[in-house]
Amino acid sequence: MTFSVRPATSFEDVATMVGPKKKRDASVCWCLSHRVDAKTNRSLVGAQRGEYVRALTEREVAPGVLAYDGDVVVGWAAVAPRAELPYARSRTIPHVDDLPVWSVWCFLVRPGHRGRGIAHALLDGAVTFARDHGAPAIEGYPVDNQGRKMNLTMAYVGTRALFEGAGFTLARDTTSVAGGIPRVIMRRKL
Repeated sequence: MTFSVRPATSFEDVATMVGPKKKRDASVCWCLSHRVDAKTNRSLVGAQRGEYVRALTEREVAPGVLAYDGDVVVGWAAVAPRAELPYARSRTIPHVDDLPVWSVWCFLVRPGHRGRGIAHALLDGAVTFARDHGAPAIEGYPVDNQGRKMNLTMAYVGTRALFEGAGFTLARDTTSVAGGIPRVIMRRKL
């Protein structure tokens, strides 16, 4: 299947993917927990979270990419320079070197659309997005589940196999886990 992947400049489409499903001012993640520091994350409650994301979609550089099946948004991937993220100071996901890499760290595919290759399209789109914005390399911090089934809630970080399929290579092990599964640093030079 072919999906189009575009920069996440539509707030409504981003909200469809990462916002609350029922009550618009609920304090759900909005994909902010790894984008902002912990203090800021805790301070943004209710509708403030959505307004923060709205501002991100209005910046010159979008906060990620969206996948579409025709005109229907079906997927999201967060991507940004690592220096702008809490990952820049992470104790559990260390720096490989001083290269100003970009990070891709969150994948969401809408229910009813999973198993169709959308995560692969999103990762390819994130790579293109980072390259188009001058990134020398891009990293991801997926779980190394060694092909075993895992909780879909914790699969938002991606899997090592997903990244390997997109030309990434293992750059380093980490002390981080997601859903009890070790995470690794996967990198692709651009």
